[in-house]
Amino acid sequence: MKPKLVVLSAFFSPFRSGAEAMVEEVFPRLADKFEITVVTCRMNKSLSKKEKLNGLDVIRVGFGFSFDKYLFPFLAPLKTRSLKPSIIHAVLESYAGAALVVCRFLMPKTKRILTLQSTNSSLFLGPIHRSANVLTAISRALIERAKIYTNNQAALIPNGIDFASIRDACKKYHKIPGRVLFVGRLEQMKGVDVLISAFAMVVSGSPQSHLRIVGDGSLRSELEAKTKALNISDRVAFTGRLTGAELFEEYAAAEIFCGLSRSEALGNVFLEAQASGSAVLTTRVGGIMDIVENGRTGLLVLPDDVAGAAGALHRLLTDGELREALVSKGLEGKEKYDWGMIAWEYEKVLKNV
Repeated sequence: MKPKLVVLSAFFSPFRSGAEAMVEEVFPRLADKFEITVVTCRMNKSLSKKEKLNGLDVIRVGFGFSFDKYLFPFLAPLKTRSLKPSIIHAVLESYAGAALVVCRFLMPKTKRILTLQSTNSSLFLGPIHRSANVLTAISRALIERAKIYTNNQAALIPNGIDFASIRDACKKYHKIPGRVLFVGRLEQMKGVDVLISAFAMVVSGSPQSHLRIVGDGSLRSELEAKTKALNISDRVAFTGRLTGAELFEEYAAAEIFCGLSRSEALGNVFLEAQASGSAVLTTRVGGIMDIVENGRTGLLVLPDDVAGAAGALHRLLTDGELREALVSKGLEGKEKYDWGMIAWEYEKVLKNV
């Protein structure tokens, strides 16, 4: 009989982001080894309370409103207890992590795993870290933070990328000269305002340059207004959120990928950009430094340094040899980030918990 595993993930498709990508890519690959149920928020009345997706049983708790995420730390443990699992795996420190704290008291003998995915701070990080028997983390920065709260050593397992789909897209599409790409949520932590300001400083010296901003968020209208105020709206395109083949086409066509985050737990987009053969410009924060080595696999600047970012972006737009050198080194070893390899690492953790 396969071990019964409950995965706590406050969000799941159609509310997928980086942490949810890990849940949706890893656990279907382990469905032949474990009996897996994902417990998540309902968030929308149109979503079924229970269904099967990609070989996983998915149970949605709550009433179908955005408020469900605040109920998740209480409703998810109650549902989990009724399932009588042998292992509980919480993904992301916030709502799922809080649910794991409750699970610790409701099911003290059940093995518990927590995957650290966020640089967000909270007064509850201590209890959340200590609620798990085993910790995994997607970056070295999160491993170091975990040492503040617990003596448990976290295992480093980064998030992965769809290497095969990226490779297929790169065969179909070619790099467009001067194309700069950003992919991510349009929120303060992503530093898109800094990117737009930096891009405005280089457009006059690079007639071919144009910026594609892929993603959506609460700052979209403000950022669109900023491009108009800087008189660069004809050189900047906001595509909205893209997924699958459309997203990989954007990566394949971009000469340069620029993400000037103010904080970042890892940054899957930088892995995807490097695997797509784009030269990467980003910031010295969090888990990004696990991926990008300054001057070798990309260029790093300080967060909120508009002038520094503009100077680095100008170098990438005008120096083809530099771009090629960064791309060549950035491509090395990306196969180890394939989701199949990442799933194998999690399988080892689950079997030894």
